[in-house]
Amino acid sequence: MANFSTRKNVAVSDATLEITQIKSAIGGKQNQRDTLRSLGLKRIGHTVNRKADAVTVGMVNTVPHLVKVEEVNHG
Repeated sequence: MANFSTRKNVAVSDATLEITQIKSAIGGKQNQRDTLRSLGLKRIGHTVNRKADAVTVGMVNTVPHLVKVEEVNHG
């Protein structure tokens, strides 16, 4: 698994991304809380797998300080 630093460097690709919430959204802006919910993240340590399409990449790049992103290799 390649480890990303998650500093607005996630790019659109055919890969699957494993997105983990690592920090709380409490005290954050409403759009950041909404973005985490749209990604399917509900609590710290919660992980979801999403395709690296334009929508997902945009959401991840909105909250890079709250999530950890890893590329999942199938094979």
